[in-house]
Amino acid sequence: MGTRMRTKPKVKTKPKSKPRAAKKSSSDSKDGALRKHLIELLRSRGAHADFDEAIDGLPEGLRGARVKEVPFTAWKLLEHLRLAQWDILEFSRNPKHKSPQWPEGYWPEGDAPPNAAAWDASVAAFRRDLAEMEKLVNDPSNDLFAPIPHGQGQTLLREALLVADHNSYHVGQLILLRRALGAWK
Repeated sequence: MGTRMRTKPKVKTKPKSKPRAAKKSSSDSKDGALRKHLIELLRSRGAHADFDEAIDGLPEGLRGARVKEVPFTAWKLLEHLRLAQWDILEFSRNPKHKSPQWPEGYWPEGDAPPNAAAWDASVAAFRRDLAEMEKLVNDPSNDLFAPIPHGQGQTLLREALLVADHNSYHVGQLILLRRALGAWK
């Protein structure tokens, strides 16, 4: 009898595949989803009109107009929105920020803007500060749940929700005022 040649059995090998990207943890995807929802909320996306819809097309002559029994004008609401949002933004990112006196530091003196340029500047500042708050929220290096070091337990999440809630409330007032003035769709 002859000797049989022993050979190693062939081992099936998988074809080489491209390396897989590390799976994102569910907490990463939840964090991303939360940030996305916060941005949508800050932009007033959803069930009601947003800031731009509330101010667009308001005639210059009605920006300081009063309605009986209503304690504010469109200018007062716009400036209050701007000032409050600016204060919350600065508190969220600047440990040296000093908030204005309450309530006088959050409302303008007069009922009407001094001129059309003042109205436009206030609208632009509101939009710019909102975009800055969105950047803070969208930056994954900012922990939404960590207490703000110079605060008293506030978090970036809380401050973003406060901006969204405050803006929504006063945008609604602005729309009601426009309805009372006959200047709404």
